[in-house]
Amino acid sequence: MLSREDNFRLTRVSAGTPMGEVMRRYWQPILLSSELPEPDCAPVRVRLLGEDLIAFRDTSGRIGLVDAYCPHRRAPMFYGRNEECGLRCVYHGWKFDAEGNCVDLPTEPVSSKMKDHIKIAAYKTYEKADLIWAYMGPTDMMPEPPDYEWMRAPKTHLHVTKTYEHCNWLQALEGGLDTAHSSFLHRDKLWVGSKLRERDGAPRLDVEKTDHGYTYISHRNSGEDGTYVRVYQYVMPHQQMRGGVTKDQQRYDYPKLDGHLWVPIDDQQTMVYNWACGIDHNTPLPLEHMLKADTGTGRGPDDTIPGTFKLKKNPSNDYMIDRALQKATSYTGITGVNTQDFALQESMGGDGSGPICDRSKENLGSTDKAIIAMRNLLLEATRDVAAGKRPRGADPKSHCATRPFDTLVPPNTDWRKEMEYDLKPKW
Repeated sequence: MLSREDNFRLTRVSAGTPMGEVMRRYWQPILLSSELPEPDCAPVRVRLLGEDLIAFRDTSGRIGLVDAYCPHRRAPMFYGRNEECGLRCVYHGWKFDAEGNCVDLPTEPVSSKMKDHIKIAAYKTYEKADLIWAYMGPTDMMPEPPDYEWMRAPKTHLHVTKTYEHCNWLQALEGGLDTAHSSFLHRDKLWVGSKLRERDGAPRLDVEKTDHGYTYISHRNSGEDGTYVRVYQYVMPHQQMRGGVTKDQQRYDYPKLDGHLWVPIDDQQTMVYNWACGIDHNTPLPLEHMLKADTGTGRGPDDTIPGTFKLKKNPSNDYMIDRALQKATSYTGITGVNTQDFALQESMGGDGSGPICDRSKENLGSTDKAIIAMRNLLLEATRDVAAGKRPRGADPKSHCATRPFDTLVPPNTDWRKEMEYDLKPKW
């Protein structure tokens, strides 16, 4: 368990908090590229790490991310005119470029020097892998942009989505790093036939600290078939990478690797970015297949309220739990793997001050080893940042060769030798 002090330290992300300062040392995904589809399109509201911002794609295609309010009289920039390489406040016509410079001040005389001293707060942006990223920390500490293997995959091999989750980012991340829960919470959605995770609900875990965070390996006894080995990657501060029984290609029509980034909107809200990529050059991911595979999981477009990334199944309707289904075929009575996760993560017991899990009341077991290790790394990061150091995983060199994988390993064999080739990046 965590002390209440450490729980507070890890869960609060606004500027000036220990974890808020850690988060601001990493590049964060802020939008799907498709949300800003063309030059001079409508600006989009962004809330990130407790800050209200506006994103826009200017005439040249450059992405701006600026304060949600004009520095003149704090009018909302969301209603601004996106035109001629800048966003113009419609209250008094003040106009700002993607770097935050004031490029037009029509309420002042032509001879005025005021424009040269006016800026709107702006953050650095980067676009790659169908995502728009932002860096919100000190300029002198800014690392190179992220370079995960899945970001290097071509569009034919990559599928990226996002989903809104109404809970603190840490309890969402912990769910993603908890391999044991899949044997129970998702039991109705496991690999039909062998049901590898149902055979052994108490996996043995090894956690190996790395420059990017850690690698953790779970081992499940699969009898005569050998050992089911899952090699996950935790990439700081909030990414999980995993495989999908891909070596024998029996689980998916299109073998893939996938993962999530749980990006804090603020202390009580999270935007989950979901990615999947083909395991090699021979395995593209057809869009129509991926959309079909997402449908019903809680990640597909039909699962969300139109115009939002929020699930139709949510706390207001108890995630449409079906008690009869729960008795008959489903462990939870809730359909959709993603929805099942959200139902538990969004409903965890708070500490009396809001919907943030009170970890001082936990009783952790052996299968929580990866969660404990992650919390320790994040606490380490808060100390490193306070000391002026760059936190683990911020440098893309630490994660550019990182890859997950999982498969059945034959009896009496070394999983490291069996998976050596599969754990090397192919992009």
